[in-house]
Amino acid sequence: MKDFELSQGGANHQKPAGKDDVMTTAQGAPIADDQNWLTAGPRGPQLLEDQIAREKIFHFDHERIPERVVHARGYGVHGEFELTDPIPEFTRAGVLSGEKGKKTPVFTRFSTVAGNKGSPDLARDVRGFAVKFYTEEGNWDIVGNNIPVFFIQDAIKFPDLIHSVKPAPDRGFPQAQSAHDNFWDFASLSPESMHMIMWQMSDRTIPRSFRFMEGFGVHTFRLVNAEGKSHFVKFHWKPKQGMQSVIWNEALKINGMDPDFHRRDMWNAIDAGDYPQWDLGVQIFDEEFAENFEFDVLDATKIIPEEQVPVRIIGTMTLNNNVDNFFAETEQVAFCTQNIVPGIDHSDDPLLQGRNFSYLDTQLKRLGGPNFTHIPINAPKCPVRHFQQDGHMAMHNPKGRANYEPNSWGGDTGEDRGPRACPMNGFTSYEAPVTGPKVRVRSETFADHYSQARQFYISQTEIEQRHIANALTFELSKVERMDIRKRMVGHLRHIDADLAQAVCDGIGLTELPEKVPLAREPITDLPPSDALSILKNGPDSFKGRKLGIYVAKGGDAAIVDALKTAAMDAGAMVEIIAPHVAGAELSDGKMIEASEKIDGGPSVVYDAVALVMGEDAAKNYADDKPSIDFVNDAFAHAKFIAYVPETMALLKGAGVDGKIDDGFVKLTGAGDAKTFVETCGKLRYWDRMAVKQD
Repeated sequence: MKDFELSQGGANHQKPAGKDDVMTTAQGAPIADDQNWLTAGPRGPQLLEDQIAREKIFHFDHERIPERVVHARGYGVHGEFELTDPIPEFTRAGVLSGEKGKKTPVFTRFSTVAGNKGSPDLARDVRGFAVKFYTEEGNWDIVGNNIPVFFIQDAIKFPDLIHSVKPAPDRGFPQAQSAHDNFWDFASLSPESMHMIMWQMSDRTIPRSFRFMEGFGVHTFRLVNAEGKSHFVKFHWKPKQGMQSVIWNEALKINGMDPDFHRRDMWNAIDAGDYPQWDLGVQIFDEEFAENFEFDVLDATKIIPEEQVPVRIIGTMTLNNNVDNFFAETEQVAFCTQNIVPGIDHSDDPLLQGRNFSYLDTQLKRLGGPNFTHIPINAPKCPVRHFQQDGHMAMHNPKGRANYEPNSWGGDTGEDRGPRACPMNGFTSYEAPVTGPKVRVRSETFADHYSQARQFYISQTEIEQRHIANALTFELSKVERMDIRKRMVGHLRHIDADLAQAVCDGIGLTELPEKVPLAREPITDLPPSDALSILKNGPDSFKGRKLGIYVAKGGDAAIVDALKTAAMDAGAMVEIIAPHVAGAELSDGKMIEASEKIDGGPSVVYDAVALVMGEDAAKNYADDKPSIDFVNDAFAHAKFIAYVPETMALLKGAGVDGKIDDGFVKLTGAGDAKTFVETCGKLRYWDRMAVKQD
C-alpha cells in the first residue's frame, strides 16, 4: 500500500514541512494532505464536507478576471526613475523638480494592442509603453506607446478602431493581425489614420525587444510651476540600448519558434543583471509656439519634430527587478491617463480627454470594483487619506466616526475629524480659459492628414522605406475587396508617389487609382527628421544583444572561448547551439554544454551567429535541414556571420559559399573573435539587403 501511495503522488513522498513552511488553507488552517480529496473509503465517493478540496477548486474556478480589451498581451517590470536634470522652472511636481539624484519607484508594462493574452509577441502591432511613478505626491501614470501618434483624433472613434482591428465578429479571426478587410476598410475611410499607418507599417511595430524601443506619452500635456505658470510638454523615452527591430520574415519565424520571445528576452536580461535603461526626455514649448506651429499641438495624429523643439533629457529609468507574481502585478496593474500629480495637468487634446474617462471606467469592469487602488501594485507609496469607504473588496476603511466632510468632530484639536483639503499644496487645475458653443465638429486645425505622413516616410533610409512598401503590399494582399485596396493606394499618392507606385505594383493593380479627395492640401516641403528613423538611431555596440555560436565535434575550443569572452566583454549574451542539447566535443577533447539543440535554436533568435566545428562535422551537417536553415536565415536577414575555414562544407550546403561578403568574418584564430564582435555593433550588414533577401 505504501508503494501505491508513492506512485500516486501521495503526501508520503514529501519530507516533513518545517515550522515556517506548513501549507495552509486561505483561512490559515494547516493542511495535512494536498494530494487526495476526502472520500468514503479508498475507492468511495468524494465527500462535500472536504473544506480543503472545495476551497482549492472554488478558488481555481474563479482565478480568471476579464482580460484587457486592448493591451491584453503585456509584460511588467519594476524599476526606479532617477532625476538627473530637475526642471522646477517648469513644474512643481516633486518627481521632476526635486533634487538632482532623487529616485522614484516605477512599474513599467509593455504590451501589444490588438491581440489577446495568448497571441504571439512578434505580431505587427503598436506596443504599449506605460509607466507608473509611485511619487511622494501620489501615483503618476504616463500611459503611452512606442509610437508618438495615434490612428484617431477623437476618442469617440476608439471603439470603431478597435472593433475593426480585432477578429471579425462572425468568424473570430484573424487574431493579432491588421491584415484583413475590416481594419483596412476603416483605415481607408479615415484619412486621419494615414500618419499612424506609416508608423504601423514601419519596422517600429516589429521590435527586436522591449529593451530596444522608444516610448512616447503621445499627447500634449501641461507642466505648471510653483508660480502657476504653464508650458506644454510631450514626454519621450529614449532607450540607452539604442533602437532595433526585426525583419518581417524573422518575426514570422520567431513567432513560430518562441511566441514568448519578448517576455523571455526581458526576463533573462534582468535576471542576468543587464538592466535596460531609458532616458526620460521632454519637449517643452509655450502658447506662442503652439499658436505658430504648422499643426495643432492638441492633435494626437501629429508630432513636433525634434529639430523644431529639441528633447531635453531630465532623468533615467532603470528596470531592475522582475515581478514576483505575474498575475498579482502585471495583470492587476491599473494604468489611468487621469493619474497626474500637482505640477502636471491635462491639455484639451480630445483623444486624451476621452481616455481620462475610459481608463477609469475600464478598471471598474476588469478589477471588479472601485477599490483597485488597494491592490499592492496599484497602491500609492505615499500616505493616502480620504473618506471613501466600503465597496467590493475594500481592504481598509476610514477609522472613527467621521466618514464625511466637512465635519466638526474632534473639537478644537480636530484629532477625529479626518483629512482636509489643502489649497496651498493640493492639486489645482491650470486656469486655462474655456469658451465656445456646444458643437459636434472637428477643428479645422486637425484637417491636414498627409503632411507628417510624408515627412515620416522621407525621413527613413532606403531599406526602411522598402520595408514600409513591403508591409503595405503584404497587408493589402490579405484584403479581399479590390475597392479597399484601391482606396488605400489613393491615400498613398498624397504621401509619396514612389511608395504609391511600389504598392500598386506589389498588389498587381494595372494602373494607379485616383487620389482620394483632400480636406486640406498637404505641405510637401517639410524637411526629413533623422529622429524618426530606427537605423539612424541604432546602437554603437553589441551591448545587450545575443550571439549564437553553433558548435559541433572538433570545433576549435580556443575560438569558442574567445568568442564568449569578447561577447561578454561587450555586454552581450551568448548561447551555444549544437546538434544535440548535451553539447559537442571540441578540439581540446572536452564537452561544451549546449543551450539549444539546432532545431530549437534557429538563427532568427540571435543578433549575430558564429559557426565553429571540425571539417568532418561540417560535412556531416551540410545537408542537415535545421543547420542549412540556421545559415540561410542568418544570411537572408543580413546578420553578421563568423565562421572557421573548416565550415566551408556547411556554407556550401546552404548555398552561400559563393556569396561571402563583408558581413562574413573568417575566424582563423582566437584573436579574430574581438574583431567580429566589434563588427556586430552595426547589428546588420544592410548592403546585403540590396538583393531584397527579405
